[in-house]
Amino acid sequence: MNPPWAMLAELTHACPLRCPYCSNPAELAARSSELSTGEWQRIIREAAALGVVHAHLSGGEPLLRRDLTRIVATADREGVYTQLVTSGVGLTERRLGELAGAGLRSVQLSVQSATAGESDRIAGVRSFARKERAAAVVAASGLPLGLNVVLHRANLDAVGEIIELGLVWGAERIELANTQFYGWGLRNRAALLPTREQLARAEAVVRKYREKTDVELIWVVPDYFDGVPKPCMGGWGAISITVAPDGRVLPCPAAYDLPLELPNARDRSLGWIWEHSSAFNAYRGTAWMSGPCAGCPRRELDFGGCRCQAYAITGDAGRTDPACALSPDHHLISELAGGGTWTYRSPAPSGGNLTDK
Repeated sequence: MNPPWAMLAELTHACPLRCPYCSNPAELAARSSELSTGEWQRIIREAAALGVVHAHLSGGEPLLRRDLTRIVATADREGVYTQLVTSGVGLTERRLGELAGAGLRSVQLSVQSATAGESDRIAGVRSFARKERAAAVVAASGLPLGLNVVLHRANLDAVGEIIELGLVWGAERIELANTQFYGWGLRNRAALLPTREQLARAEAVVRKYREKTDVELIWVVPDYFDGVPKPCMGGWGAISITVAPDGRVLPCPAAYDLPLELPNARDRSLGWIWEHSSAFNAYRGTAWMSGPCAGCPRRELDFGGCRCQAYAITGDAGRTDPACALSPDHHLISELAGGGTWTYRSPAPSGGNLTDK
């Protein structure tokens, strides 16, 4: 068993945006249950000792944590590279200066679409102008800027304009992430699923931009349509560890809904959790596999696909990911990929309640 090299630190589930595709769990961790500054500092030290060298400081919106600078400083002292994953709301020149001074190494900024009106509509709040200012602040600081855009039915046709926006803002890397259906994304799947024709047009646009720009363009595969499952985080419990705001520790960021006994960093060290917890060992390796996965030559490449997706669609996390064309449940994906309309339900400000939008 190799140690993890990456950690997703979900510092809070609170967020100023109301994005209908969010992968955060539908039952969000309350602010009152969040780990303290000291607990996060201890977890970061344990992560570094375990082998983690890269931490995404995420949420929700991590800027809502007043102790964010102290958390960054601890990671820097432990030799852990930190990237801020943010909506940009609240990222001022002064705040970024404090974070950079503490050792922050890069910023990933989310954007919902290429124009203010459409971006604000998808985000559920007026936020585009603040994102634009945040991008300018990052560019002026000299820190690397990455852009993350979740693609779905409402913005896929604007992918070219979104890339142009990233180029204007000075992004060095643009992640074009087709929606993965977990958390709020799963609740809103019918509204978010694009058509095959939309995907084909968008992918063609991305290919053309790759030919004429040096900016790194990442296309996250829409596996509902490809017939090939995505690898499960490089293998279940293989390279990355996720820590939730309330201390729960997950083998992947979407494992909240799986029928697993999730360990908590308040009760056990990250080292014990990584090596001995039942949750992290549940789907490690290939011995757990059955059906077409057990004898598939790709089992060491895609690891049977996504356990969270298998559970969400079939109710059994041990089945072959239905995204795989060889899965006996593949027809369920084919049926789901057929439609829906652009109406959605979004997380309420308190976190976890459903509100009609």
